[in-house]
Amino acid sequence: MEQKHHPPVCNELRTGRLLLRPWRESDRLPFQQINADPRVMEFFPEPLTAEASDALFDRAREHFNRHGFGPFAVELLENHSFIGFIGLSIPAFDAHFMPAVEIGWRLASAYWGKGLAIEGARAMLRYGFETLRLEEVVSFTVPANIRSRRVMEKLGMSHNPTDEFDHPRLPAGHPLRRHVLYRIKR
Repeated sequence: MEQKHHPPVCNELRTGRLLLRPWRESDRLPFQQINADPRVMEFFPEPLTAEASDALFDRAREHFNRHGFGPFAVELLENHSFIGFIGLSIPAFDAHFMPAVEIGWRLASAYWGKGLAIEGARAMLRYGFETLRLEEVVSFTVPANIRSRRVMEKLGMSHNPTDEFDHPRLPAGHPLRRHVLYRIKR
C-alpha cells in the first residue's frame, strides 16, 4: 500500500512550560543520551545505541512527512532544553486494535515527576481530537510500567483487561512481551 505524504498539520504546540516542536539536528545527541539511559529504557528490550537512536529520530521526522503528524520534540520553555518527545503516531505492527493512532512520550529522567508528560500529552490529545479529528487514541506499555500507566490514567484513558496483548515485535517468552492497552475517545 502506498503511503500518502502530507504537509505537517501543525508546526508546534505550546503549553505553560513546554514547546512541542519539529525535530532539529541539534536534538540528535541529547536524544541519544535519553535513549541510552537504562532508567528511561527500563521497559524496552534494551537501551538504544547511538545508531538506533538516530534511526528512531529519522523515523519520527519521516512520520510527520508521511502522515502530517507524529512525535514532537519537547523543549522546556524556561531554558530551551530538549527533554524528549511527546506525540501521536501510527504503530508499525499488527494487533487487534489496529488501525489506531498511539500517543506516546519519552522524557529524560531528570524531568520525571514534574507533570510534564501529562501537560504535553493533554495538549497532544486536544490537537489529535480537535485538529486531526481522530475518533480514538490508544497508548500501551508493559503492565509493570506504573509511571506511564499513571500518565495514561490522568489523561482520562481507560484500560480494559480484555484489550491486553502480546507485542508482536518481541519473541514468545520475552518478559516485556505482554502489554496493557489504554484508550480514550473524542
